[in-house]
Amino acid sequence: MQLTAVISVFVLLVQLLGVLNAAHAVMNVRSSQSAIAWSIALITFPWVAMPLYWILGRTRFRGYPEAIRRASAEYQAKISYIQQNLAPYVQPLPAVVKPLEQLIRTLARVPFTSHNQAQLLVNGEATFAALLQAIATAQSYILFQFYIIKDDAIGREVMAALRAKAEQGVRVYLSYDEIGSHQLPRSLPQRLQQSGIQVTAFRSTKGLRNRFQLNFRNHRKIMVVDGRIGFVGGLNIGDEYLGRDRRFGYWRDTHLSLQGPAVQGLQISFLQDWYWATDTIPEVNWQVTPAPHTAESVLILPSGPADELPTCTLFFNSAFNLARQRLWIASPYFVPDETTLSTLKMAALRGVDVRILLPAHPDHQTVYLCSFSYYNELQQAGIQVYRFRQGFMHQKVVLVDDTIAGVGTVNLDNRSFHLNFEVMAFALNGPLLAQVEAMLLDDFANSDRVDLREYDRRSLGFRLAVRAARLMAPLQ
Repeated sequence: MQLTAVISVFVLLVQLLGVLNAAHAVMNVRSSQSAIAWSIALITFPWVAMPLYWILGRTRFRGYPEAIRRASAEYQAKISYIQQNLAPYVQPLPAVVKPLEQLIRTLARVPFTSHNQAQLLVNGEATFAALLQAIATAQSYILFQFYIIKDDAIGREVMAALRAKAEQGVRVYLSYDEIGSHQLPRSLPQRLQQSGIQVTAFRSTKGLRNRFQLNFRNHRKIMVVDGRIGFVGGLNIGDEYLGRDRRFGYWRDTHLSLQGPAVQGLQISFLQDWYWATDTIPEVNWQVTPAPHTAESVLILPSGPADELPTCTLFFNSAFNLARQRLWIASPYFVPDETTLSTLKMAALRGVDVRILLPAHPDHQTVYLCSFSYYNELQQAGIQVYRFRQGFMHQKVVLVDDTIAGVGTVNLDNRSFHLNFEVMAFALNGPLLAQVEAMLLDDFANSDRVDLREYDRRSLGFRLAVRAARLMAPLQ
């Protein structure tokens, strides 16, 4: 009888905790759909739902803003120095982009700057050749941050290049996401440290209250050499990005090389993440070196779940609203929130040529299935969908009219917009836009335009799987 009473009290306590967690979800979860789903699950199945909610339900990354405020207070003189160096290169926005001016001032750490040179790097061969060449030229330091680093052929080649530089006295700072790089042997960071490389994981779960922050990722891919050349884009460090994976074969991706004031934006993003992970900030070069031959205007826009405002949602949708002739988007994943989906549909309905380029061959089945659930809405609005048929397409690229081109790490999905630390480079009215246009036209030529009515012709089992995947969209 006593044991029965103890069990009854315990069950009642769990049920009460489920109700309290449901109340927390109603008050804190990002969207009403997610709040309803979590609260029903927490009340009905608290034993299963509570552990999942503690891991997946958190929408705000704790501790990071406070760390950055501490760093800002500690390095206030340095921040003023950086601002003074960048001031001559701050780019006044042209009239067509003027509506974004206040938004950029609010969201971005560094505004659009002039006197940049941007080089589009199409696919792995061009990207890794440029990365290795830049590493070879390093004289002082290298900042190296990638979501995924693998101990495969290209991974070992890049790590060997970094070790060689460290042995020459170049300071190398290497950061990786511990979940994205879960296949990385535990011994590799130790071996790199023995070579003189300073290594850290991003440490999403740093601090006692953050031990359940497992649903957040640092998805950024950044390299900066001596403060004069920077890289950002979709490629991680792994053989598949060179088409060596038997499952995917050809891998279609895009990276960007930058010189000029915009490199400082990449440097700031890296150093803030490094400070979060290590409570230290490396000494770096803050002297601005303008690019010698071009005057590309570039904005570096980091975003993440620690932002006070939803940076991705606000900037992307504001930029999409500027479109008058075309809005072309390449993303491996298409799981937009309701705001972004509405923005895309409104653009198409006002006559904009809206094209979304997706892979025909998925790497994540649930996210792939989810994209089909939007077909009817896209078809009604007149949005065109293309499926890249050669291998796997992983690039994250945006082109708005002849006004804005973006290359970086942001996928058009809930995870990138709300749960990942991301970074994009946007360019205005310069040579990069023509490069991006030519690249995307070639991609469309190597893709099949989708008949969006095909979804209704699919089997009932397929459509049920698609709808189930759509229900999971807030978690993807």
